[in-house]
Amino acid sequence: MALPTPHLEKLTATLANEKLPPVDSPRIDAAIVRYKKWIVDLNAVTGTPQQRIQALVALLNDYRRYIDLELVFDSPQDFLYRQKGQLKLDNSVIEEFLPHLVQPAVLPEIAGHEVVVGPTTCFSSVYFSTSLEIPVVGGGLEIRAKDQDFAISKKLFLKASHDAAFGAQHTVTKETHIGFVVSECKTNLDKTMFQEACATAHDVKAAVSGARYYLLCEWLDMTPLSTAPTDIDEIILLRKAKRLNSNVRAKYANFAGRKANRANYLKHLTDNPFRVEVFERFINHIRGILRNEAPVESDVLARGYF
Repeated sequence: MALPTPHLEKLTATLANEKLPPVDSPRIDAAIVRYKKWIVDLNAVTGTPQQRIQALVALLNDYRRYIDLELVFDSPQDFLYRQKGQLKLDNSVIEEFLPHLVQPAVLPEIAGHEVVVGPTTCFSSVYFSTSLEIPVVGGGLEIRAKDQDFAISKKLFLKASHDAAFGAQHTVTKETHIGFVVSECKTNLDKTMFQEACATAHDVKAAVSGARYYLLCEWLDMTPLSTAPTDIDEIILLRKAKRLNSNVRAKYANFAGRKANRANYLKHLTDNPFRVEVFERFINHIRGILRNEAPVESDVLARGYF
């Protein structure tokens, strides 16, 4: 099955952006060529699950360093660097990478589950837009949904009708996805984003009681807070590092500053790569969910707890 390509979509959208400086157009073209090679290399990885994770993360680090440094940071114009948050050329790499990681070759437990893996729009709530004076077919069934950066989900079809036989003319049908494992991917995690994630996690679990919510971030930009009183299952720091201080980032605002400080920025990226062990932790969380089975009475009585 074809995997989603959110990062490629961001590259092509950037190429079509009217504000993109002409000097950057061939550089984006070169990035698309580099992207295609990255995908070929990801698909060519073999070995045991652990070997695959190590190889996949190594390829992620190599490609992401190219995007961050050679494409964005080295641009002679300031557009790509200053508009990183809007263009999403950086964190969309993670969104595209995760489906390559969550595959049966790495996670055998997922084989046989008819799930959709990757960015998708997941069910949030349902409501009915109808009234006595203005009746609507099927009670006016409507679905609220939210885009998720990464999810392990299943398609869900909902039907509503005032007709017990669900006759076609009296029935409305809606299609959505129900998210079982939902993750939001952030480049930098600050307190505002943390609070937004808490609200999202609450909504996810209100919609699906058995769902799990993980917040994946690269750079920590806040004082860590406990997730215990929230609906977030865990915050995973993909680089296990803090964001560069604002006074350091200020030097990168223009090409001259980036050129003068390139060595320091490269060292920062090299010293803080994506960590294999945190991706393994994420995989193990999913593995634990897939291995959960309904308790057997005889086992519960023997143990004394469940």
